[in-house]
Amino acid sequence: MEFITDYRTERYALNTKWENLSEDAKTHVKMCGIDLMMALILGSYGKQFEAGEKLANSMGMSGDIPVIGSEKKYNLLGAAIAMGHASNSFDIDDGYKMICGHPGTSFVAGTLAAAWQQNVSYREYLTTLSVCYELTIRWALAMQEHYNFLHSTGAYGAFGTALGMGRLLGFDEKTLNNALSVADYHAPMTPVMRAVEYPSMNKDGVPFGALVGAMAVIETMCGTSGKTHLLEMPEYAKYLDTLGEVWYGTDLYYKPYTCCRWAHQPIKACQDLMRDHGFTGKDVEHVCVNTFNSAARLSKIVPHETDEAQYNIAWPVASALVFGDVGFAQMRQEALDNVDVLDMMKRLEFVVDPEMEKEFPAKRFAWVEVTLKDGTKYRSRVYEAAGEPDDPELGLEWITEKFKRITELMLKPKDQEMLLDIMTNKLDTPIREVVTAVNASLKKNI
Repeated sequence: MEFITDYRTERYALNTKWENLSEDAKTHVKMCGIDLMMALILGSYGKQFEAGEKLANSMGMSGDIPVIGSEKKYNLLGAAIAMGHASNSFDIDDGYKMICGHPGTSFVAGTLAAAWQQNVSYREYLTTLSVCYELTIRWALAMQEHYNFLHSTGAYGAFGTALGMGRLLGFDEKTLNNALSVADYHAPMTPVMRAVEYPSMNKDGVPFGALVGAMAVIETMCGTSGKTHLLEMPEYAKYLDTLGEVWYGTDLYYKPYTCCRWAHQPIKACQDLMRDHGFTGKDVEHVCVNTFNSAARLSKIVPHETDEAQYNIAWPVASALVFGDVGFAQMRQEALDNVDVLDMMKRLEFVVDPEMEKEFPAKRFAWVEVTLKDGTKYRSRVYEAAGEPDDPELGLEWITEKFKRITELMLKPKDQEMLLDIMTNKLDTPIREVVTAVNASLKKNI
């Protein structure tokens, strides 16, 4: 096995400045900053975040770094652990199709913690996020080729977290290379399809990726040595050759619903049929969802935990038919005993369509046929989920509207506007002021 340590990865990570980003890349990383903050806000109201805070507290990790949605403060590792338990908690964060996972949520916890510690500007935080997207996605593509196995988000989160934290903490090329090597070697090899079929807080493995990435940085500062990472293998030089020319961060998808991306197509199909034909969930007798195999394999159990509801295809589609939306209100623990949604789940059927399967994973398509109680049938067109990279409606306005819709229970409209203005226009604002403003605005009891 041959490796070439020429520090190409590390030079890009350390030397990239805001001015080096394409205008499209700047717009997209602004979108990512808004979307990831929304994910952290939402996650702070979940049981997984509660577990993450208990873990950090039980290990004596108090300090002076605040985390989104809490009154407690932690040291660098504790903050990465706590927010790593929040960022993917409600499955509302960005994704990249060809790695079948969520790059942003995988590294945001450690990156935000380090940004606070160094008190950088929001612009520098966004620049670091951009670097993390570009290199983390490349590492994930190399990982899939190397292991020939679909690993989940936590695997590449270790690498991305070490990248973001190492850059912000002022590592030099050699030191960052060491941290990346440690993170690469110890990255959790999370088997995503097992979580698809048996959903739990395990799902994408984000907390353990954040933990390993942060530990790799701290281990490096304590003297642990490591050598080699996948992007140093000659066969993966092709990914580094395109740095600064091909922007992977502009090819992300964004999720309008708080559930697995593979359920988004039938959700939207059902919403549009109800809108166009004027029926409600009370009129529905049966729904046949025609989709690709991986989506059909999503859990269909009656959920007793919010993670079981997110990594599920029946609960979200049933919720869309009953409520017309799938957001925090439909995924919070208190919603899971709703008798109308439970009844609707019994009316759903899921079928693998060979044409939909043929397009996966480059394209994720589905269509539905709804039969009403009076015998009327409506068949949808074939849907790709909203928020795909080529969605003509996708942009800063789309993301801001999503932010407002998803956080409407947690933030007053004036506070939403204030935070969005900072994250869109006032990039010189210190990151500490941004985090403080978010926490001061959140409603504690909803």
